[in-house]
Amino acid sequence: MVASGSGPAFGERVEYGPNDVCYRHPNVHSFTLCQRCGRTICPQCQVVSAVGVLCPDCVKQTQPGTAQRAARASRVTGRRIAASDTPVTYAIMIACAVVFVLQLISHYFGADEVTRTLWYAPLYSLPPEVLPSDLGFEPWRMFTAMFTHSTGFIFHILFNMYALWLFGRNLEQTIGRGAYLALYLLAGVGGSLGVMYWAYVSPETINIPTVGASGAIFGVLAATLVAFRAARVNVTSLAVLLAINFGIGLIPGASISWQAHLGGIIVGSAVMGILLATRGPRRKTLRIWSLVGVGVVLAGLACGYFVVLPAIF
Repeated sequence: MVASGSGPAFGERVEYGPNDVCYRHPNVHSFTLCQRCGRTICPQCQVVSAVGVLCPDCVKQTQPGTAQRAARASRVTGRRIAASDTPVTYAIMIACAVVFVLQLISHYFGADEVTRTLWYAPLYSLPPEVLPSDLGFEPWRMFTAMFTHSTGFIFHILFNMYALWLFGRNLEQTIGRGAYLALYLLAGVGGSLGVMYWAYVSPETINIPTVGASGAIFGVLAATLVAFRAARVNVTSLAVLLAINFGIGLIPGASISWQAHLGGIIVGSAVMGILLATRGPRRKTLRIWSLVGVGVVLAGLACGYFVVLPAIF
């Protein structure tokens, strides 16, 4: 309804009252109210939402905090990884990336404590009674070293993660998540054992630390080779690739632990042979116990220094 003449429309105010000013800009008049708190807001402060116009303060109150957003983002990322066809491969890559960032931060502050805490050297497998006073018996480094990389050569982690992404996803889809994770970890330990047992041949290497996922990745490559060979697929190109990469580690001065690569290849091939021999739903129990058996054997081999010490001692 409109009033007669040139007067104002029914129900509208033609003049601003004393309270018709923006609560954030007292010199700016407005008739618009926040739909949540009822305060007056000018066009500059208005935030259009699904429930109407809100003021900036109410928008901040309705948004989750930084910690909540980070937690929600991590949950969403975790669900996406779990829902993918190769969650284990991506989880390993993320773990390596997170550790590498922590290494870089530690290296930036001049401590390198993260790398020193996670790397592996045969010295950490010595019996406690013969260890130097400033060291301890720390066999878990055989695991942690496979998630640690050199901070002085960025391509170390890049090459390893690319190889894992290239070959690991296919192998995970082929043998399943659980078997793939077991193979990766066992091959990684096999790489550490290769470094450890080389101290019998070259005792001066007992205190040389090693890092990298190369041992486990070479295990993945060797397992892929065995699986393809069993399926009667032409493996010439893969065998050549494996041989070339292994040969690079033999170049003098390359600073590459070919011993870890060899250990990973041996264990990766052996585990894949077991998986092939025990495939099928009826042999699931045998397959599980066989993998457990491999783990027990590797654990026993990790105690080799308790039986015979390297010649340096």
